[in-house]
Amino acid sequence: MKNTHICPKCGSQNIARVPDNPNRYASGNNIYTTTVTLLGKIPVIRYVCCDCGYVENWVEGAAERAKIQDVFG
Repeated sequence: MKNTHICPKCGSQNIARVPDNPNRYASGNNIYTTTVTLLGKIPVIRYVCCDCGYVENWVEGAAERAKIQDVFG
């Protein structure tokens, strides 16, 4: 949905991007790469089909994905 702007389940184009809220301590589906929560927080951006409710999660930044690979790969 991030790239096509079309829901793969129902074909809708009614897609919403739900960003991380950096002002909240634990908002969203964040991935933490350190025990120091705010320093190791990698946001997971959600794309939601507003018609059927299907959700995709994306780590959008290449540097963030590389950090995940370093820590968990």
